[in-house]
Amino acid sequence: MTRLRDCIGAALRGRRLAQGRTLREVAAAAGVSLTYLSEVERGRKEASSEVLEAVCAALDLVLSELLFEVAETLARLEVGPSVQAVGFLPAQPAPAAAPVARVLDLQAYAVRRTA
Repeated sequence: MTRLRDCIGAALRGRRLAQGRTLREVAAAAGVSLTYLSEVERGRKEASSEVLEAVCAALDLVLSELLFEVAETLARLEVGPSVQAVGFLPAQPAPAAAPVARVLDLQAYAVRRTA
């Protein structure tokens, strides 16, 4: 059975490695010991919410984003690979961008807008 702390640790390690950063760099930026962060990444220690926030900040990651990634991993492990992504907002198409007009002469544009 996979534990929550294993998934959290794996997600943190994956993010750190994707950024090409060392354990020492992230631990220093988060204000935690290198040994402690290593144990969290390996699922041997459960990090407090304060430590998770500090590590996420060091990785330029929003805590909720980490938790949703962990939730998706747990769902896949518990239910199987057919589970859909977990998210708090339904998938929606991006809104169409409003046409943007170029303004070459700001004075002429301002006069036209006030007339």
